[in-house]
Amino acid sequence: MGVPLHIYACGESVLTIQLTDVISPEAHQEVMALTRCIQDAAIPFVQDIIPAYTGVSVVIDPIAFLQQCPQLLPEEWLAAQLKAWSWSAANITQKAIKQIPVCYAAAFAPDLAALADARGLSAEEVIALHTSTIYHVYMIGFMPGFPYMGNVPKAIEMPRLAVPRTKVTAGSVGIAGQQTGIYPQESPGGWNIIGRTPYRLFDAEQEQPCLLQAGDQVQFYAIDTDEFDVLSKATPQFFTA
Repeated sequence: MGVPLHIYACGESVLTIQLTDVISPEAHQEVMALTRCIQDAAIPFVQDIIPAYTGVSVVIDPIAFLQQCPQLLPEEWLAAQLKAWSWSAANITQKAIKQIPVCYAAAFAPDLAALADARGLSAEEVIALHTSTIYHVYMIGFMPGFPYMGNVPKAIEMPRLAVPRTKVTAGSVGIAGQQTGIYPQESPGGWNIIGRTPYRLFDAEQEQPCLLQAGDQVQFYAIDTDEFDVLSKATPQFFTA
C-alpha cells in the first residue's frame, strides 16, 4: 500500500491524492492500483475517479456526501479511507501493447523537419526513434480522449511551440517535452506535430468512448499515405477493453 504525499481539495467536489513526485511507468502503476481500489469500493457519492501522472482525483457529489457523512470534511473522510484501504501495484496486470499507425508524410507533419534539424537528426531518424519506443499512457486530459504518453527518447524531446497553432487537425501526433500525444479532435494546440493517425481517439457513440486509457501501453508504426487513406475509410478503429 502506498503512502500519500498529500491530500487536498480542488473546490467542493474534487479531492486529489498525490502518491508520488516521480513520473515513471513504475510509479504510475501505484496510481492505477489506487484507482482500481477506489473503483472496487463502489462508494455511492463518488461520481468519477481520474488517474493522472502522480496521483488520483476523486469527484464526489457534495450533497450526497453531507447526507452520508455529516460530521466530516471530505478530506477527513478520504484520509480515513486511505488508512483502511489496501492496494498494491503488484496486482496491476501489464496490458498488451496497442499498435497505432501513423503517417509521417510532410503534409501530415508540419514540425517534423524543424524538430529533426533542431536535434541534429534526419526526419527518418526521428521517425525511427518515435516508432521504436513503447509508450505508457499516464492520463487522459486536455480534451476527451487526448492521451498523455511518455517518455519519448531524449534525442527527440522538444519544447512546445513558442506560438501555438489556432487549429490542429484531429489525429495529429505530437511531441511536447518528454511527452507524445494524439489530438482526438480539431483544436488549438502547441505540440510539435510530426505525423497523423487515421484512428479515431474518441467516439461518444461507443460504450467506451476513448480509444486509449490511463495505464495502456502504445507503440506507433509508420504507414504511407495510401495506407492512411485506406484506414481512414475503413470502419472506425476502436480497441476492446
